Amino acid sequence: MEKMRIDKWLWSARFYKTRTLAAEEIDKGRVQINGQDVKPARDVKAGDTLSMRQGPVLRTVVVKGLSMQRGAAPVAQLLYEETPESVANRLQAAEQRKLAGEPADSIE
Repeated sequence: MEKMRIDKWLWSARFYKTRTLAAEEIDKGRVQINGQDVKPARDVKAGDTLSMRQGPVLRTVVVKGLSMQRGAAPVAQLLYEETPESVANRLQAAEQRKLAGEPADSIE
């Protein structure tokens, strides 16, 4: 297998719980392949770079493999490699959320 649909790959790599959710996020423009907006039927292949906005965080991963089945999380993590910049951005965003405090703390 050399290529597969992007919505199917996002589902099998466990970024989204269902293919429907993956397709909805793609349709909303939150997923790009090699810097281009795509549709759910677009094919992805090993070596492609995906950018995904998940909440406030932008994740960038490089596709390492393809799988027609959704497996366990450790197996799914073998399908991609997150870029060092993406990891740093994600950790920085988590730290900022941690330092922000609870919204209810400002209520008197």
